[in-house]
Amino acid sequence: MVGAGGAGMCAAVSAAEGGAGVMVFEKNRTAAANQTSFAGGVFAVESKLQRSAGDTLTRDEAFKVLMEHAHWSIDARLVKAFIDKSAGTIEWLGKQGIECMAPGGYGEGGYNTVHGIKSKIRGGVFAEKVLIARAKELGVEIYLGTPVKKIIKSGDRVKAILVEDKSGETIQVDTGAVIIASGGYGYNKEMLKQYGGFDLGRNLIVLHKFKHITGDGIQMAWEIGAAADGMGPHLAGKNIPGPGIELGVPWMVKNQLRVIEEQPYLWVNQEGKRFINEENSLHHPYAANALARQKDKCTYLIFDINTKKYLEEVGTDFEGPMFRGKIIVDLDGQIKQCIAEGNENVYVTNSLSELAGKIGVDPEVLQKTVSEYNRYCGKGHDDLFGKDPKYLRPVKQPKFYAFKMCPIAYGTLGGIKINEKTEVLNKKDEIIYGCYAAGNDACGIYGNPPTYNYKLAGAALGFALNSGCIAGENAAEYIRKNKKS
Repeated sequence: MVGAGGAGMCAAVSAAEGGAGVMVFEKNRTAAANQTSFAGGVFAVESKLQRSAGDTLTRDEAFKVLMEHAHWSIDARLVKAFIDKSAGTIEWLGKQGIECMAPGGYGEGGYNTVHGIKSKIRGGVFAEKVLIARAKELGVEIYLGTPVKKIIKSGDRVKAILVEDKSGETIQVDTGAVIIASGGYGYNKEMLKQYGGFDLGRNLIVLHKFKHITGDGIQMAWEIGAAADGMGPHLAGKNIPGPGIELGVPWMVKNQLRVIEEQPYLWVNQEGKRFINEENSLHHPYAANALARQKDKCTYLIFDINTKKYLEEVGTDFEGPMFRGKIIVDLDGQIKQCIAEGNENVYVTNSLSELAGKIGVDPEVLQKTVSEYNRYCGKGHDDLFGKDPKYLRPVKQPKFYAFKMCPIAYGTLGGIKINEKTEVLNKKDEIIYGCYAAGNDACGIYGNPPTYNYKLAGAALGFALNSGCIAGENAAEYIRKNKKS
């Protein structure tokens, strides 16, 4: 087993329950420090909890939503296997000691598919700890600080792996099967640049801070002939980068400047032009995708002192459940503190021409964009993108405020092409026998580039846990069959 995250530990427990002897090798020296620990809930369809709550969403309907979200650019059999497995995995987790709650949804039009995990600590962390304890009960050997360096293949099947122990010695471990679940490549700067054109830390912020997640499992699979598939950052919103801004998804943070970036006011790109209906600031995946298309993959959120007063006296315009009517307290003071800490992505100016100079935009283009936008505000209709009139706030009165924003990602998805049994495929779509992949290393259910599907919340962690279970079950069966032969 390569990796001790959610996918890896589900695979380890499932394989052990299937009678296989299992060894887990984790690069990091600490268990439960991965993207599963960052998550809070698990996707499922037709679970007992959903049915008890009166939810009528069917597996067939969820399958259609997910396939249409990706415009049928993804593996239909893999998606079907994932969805069909999901309700059973909720039951399976319960048997391991991980109890889930009645499911909820995310955003307008979202289905109640994400099952929160009952615990006094963050659900993903709790699930990791329980799965690790259960694996040990089943005799699974877990080696921390012991990275897998290479997968060895004989003909068309895996026969061994090379691992590096804590002393730095390389050891060969013979194996009947290997499951790759190393968590993606969220902290591999070269891969992020190659597969998406992002510069980590400058125009892309990865929310997790697990710097050991660098795509090792993906690259080892490629070395033995695995095909690449569906790669990209798991874009999930936007953030004002730099010091003084609390990082995290907006509903998990208290910093009010994170609330400001959620508001649907004027956005301009590095050319000084609008490029989006700013209502999509409320739909994080859409906003992130639009940002990723722009020059330098950034935007500037701009408003004037009248809107600033509105935020402090009336409250935010964001209509999500977390920020309804929220009053911004001392915005100038917050901005001053942020700038004092060295943040160069927050601006306050006395004129649009001064603002244009600070953000590196042609002042004539910016003035033209603002004048056009103000006309739309005056007549109550956005002729360009049709933004709801209640969000049309003119930019006229100094001071002018601007915030540079870039995309954020939960991590990365995709890299290793698999089939519905999670068997790794080569470039001819042939099975590499004994090689399986699960979790973010093989998650191709969001299309290319991957876009979070808020209508079916929890599917990223859901795919990790479900694909892990599928991989563990199939790997154990493969080993049994080969022993008999």
